[in-house]
Amino acid sequence: MNKIAWVGAAEAFPASSRRTIEMTASREDGGAKPEDIIVLTADVREMTQDKIAEIQAVTGRTRILALNALIESARAGDSGRGFAVVANEVKEVSREIADIAGALESELTAKVETLERIGRRIVDHVRGQRLVDLALNAVELIDRNLYERTCDVRWWATDSAVVECLSSSSPETSRHASRRLGVILSAYTVYLDLWICDLEGRIVASGRPDRYPVSGRSVAGERWFREALRTPSGNDYALADIIPAPLLDNQPVATYAAAIREGGDARGRVLGVLGIHFDWGPQARAIVEGVRFDPREQRSSQALLLDANGRILAASNGQGVLQERFPLQTQNKPFGHYVQDDGTVVGFHLTPGYETYKGLGWYGCVVQRPF
Repeated sequence: MNKIAWVGAAEAFPASSRRTIEMTASREDGGAKPEDIIVLTADVREMTQDKIAEIQAVTGRTRILALNALIESARAGDSGRGFAVVANEVKEVSREIADIAGALESELTAKVETLERIGRRIVDHVRGQRLVDLALNAVELIDRNLYERTCDVRWWATDSAVVECLSSSSPETSRHASRRLGVILSAYTVYLDLWICDLEGRIVASGRPDRYPVSGRSVAGERWFREALRTPSGNDYALADIIPAPLLDNQPVATYAAAIREGGDARGRVLGVLGIHFDWGPQARAIVEGVRFDPREQRSSQALLLDANGRILAASNGQGVLQERFPLQTQNKPFGHYVQDDGTVVGFHLTPGYETYKGLGWYGCVVQRPF
């Protein structure tokens, strides 16, 4: 029977039976959900109560009939004694059926309650584990993305135009380096800008001078600049927390930096620093908005990226980003899920890192309200 036929046939059944029929059709279409356990258990409870009530109603009518039969047999005198025996037997059978129905109701109620508790635990576990998996997927995606940024900055710091920009004081080498950075930016659209900085922290070339006129500005006080100068080799890099960058119209960036070394050699003398500014907002938003919630989860679910202190780095609803902290309860575990007092389920997973990128202690997090 196809789904349309099932729906048509269901109109002849009571509500609980219709729910069961509809879920059966759903399962045939591959749409069964763990929550169906709870619905089916409730249906069993409802149907059990209905049928036992029907049995009790029938036994009640039977007892009345037996009582009436005893009255009539008493009026009939000796000729009604045989009928009285049958009436008493009917009355006794009715009482036994009522006792059985009562015992059945008591036992089934206890078992259904146990089944409901087990079902809810199963549903909570399956639902929670799904949220953990979604959280892991989100933080893994950003880890892989940021790993590529660490590769980019170390690679571009060895580019001949970048190295020559700091090896020579010629204005032409700076213009050539800016053009080279512009070419890179045209191919790598995930960056807002790329800056070449000398040893004093002065920006001597950038990839988008028309959009961001930063030439001559100082970044000597930036942590990423200072740490990049101290890196032991060209295989190392520095990075900064995600913050709005004043020189980039206060847009949020993830800045990665590497030392520019003489001759582009990994052990060469440090000439300055290359800073690359990852356009955090749209890239992170694409990840959290891309978390695959099913249709009925959409309205009640939210995906987050959190830093090690719970600061919201990205949110699928766009709220609280870089302004608020989420009170994540990890209990010192790298991943897990828990249920809040209002029934909201929270799943989380610590960054596992990717390749040589160890991560920054960030968490993927999914929050799902009851639906």
